[in-house]
Amino acid sequence: MKTGRPSERQRPPFGQRLYELREAGGLTQAQVAAKLGISHRAYAFWEREPTAVRAEQLATLAELFSVTADFLIGRQPSKQRGSGPTGKMKQLFDAASNLPRRQQQKIIGQVEDFLVARGAINGGNGHT
Repeated sequence: MKTGRPSERQRPPFGQRLYELREAGGLTQAQVAAKLGISHRAYAFWEREPTAVRAEQLATLAELFSVTADFLIGRQPSKQRGSGPTGKMKQLFDAASNLPRRQQQKIIGQVEDFLVARGAINGGNGHT
């Protein structure tokens, strides 16, 4: 999802990690900024310039990108992703998990049927 104008100089390590995680998650700078409660311009600055972030912002970023805070600040050689879906799929499943159980079961049934039809999972689903 390469968007916007390219940077004229190399990003700082923290900014590069943010950029790579955001791109891998299919998110825009504006979407990440909204999750953090900051302006798009402020977040763009984080990706381009050395900056300090508050602990709660670091925790929000780690949760959003499914990595550890240690990875974000450069203490781990590789990211530790969660086992769930990423990017837009994660956002959709997070939103669906807030629906009433009956509506969730309908969504589960649709997804299971779709995956079974494409051979991605075995049949024998447990939905009604």
